[in-house]
Parts: sequence; C-alpha cells; structure tokens
Amino acid sequence: MAREISVAELASRLRAAEPLLLLDVREAWEREIAHLPGDVHIPMDEVPRRAGEIARGRMVVAYCHAGVRSFAVASFLEQGGLEAVSLAGGIDAWACEIDPRMARY
Repeated sequence: MAREISVAELASRLRAAEPLLLLDVREAWEREIAHLPGDVHIPMDEVPRRAGEIARGRMVVAYCHAGVRSFAVASFLEQGGLEAVSLAGGIDAWACEIDPRMARY
C-alpha cells in the first residue's frame, strides 16, 4: 500500500534539495495548465509499460490533480520495488497551499 506525502513536506524536501523524482501521471492537457518544475511526465495509463524509464535510487513522488491516480501509480511502483509515495491532494493542494500563483482547474 502506497504512502502519501503532504505538499508541505514535499516543499520542505525540495527546498533541502533532497534527491526526489517528481512523476506527473496526469494527461498532457492537464500538464499544459500547471506542473511542478523538473518533473517527469508519464501518464498513468503508460506507467506499466514505461516503468523502466523511472530512475531507481531516489524516492518517486507521483502526483496528479487530486491524489487518486498518483496513489494507484505509487502503489504499482512500490509493488515493482521502487520507493514511491503519492502527493496528498495532488497539484491542486500544491496550488492552494504552496504556490497560489499556479493555475488551477
């Protein structure tokens, strides 16, 4: 079962330059609205066949709009042996709590 990370904890870890892999699992049209800098984009339905592209050796923080899809992806990745968590509340929570300038949808 995947774990979740809060937006506040993620912001803190990013400020500390922890070696994280941000994985955006949303659709391309969603990403065009807003995304986190330095992330990797693999839509949820492509993750099973593209999981080999996800670098090992650092925690994967999967995110989507509200945290549902990313939770499923994080669970899938953990079953495959990766350290993965889901961003609780997704990019919408990030926009509300961390970066109010970010576009919301």
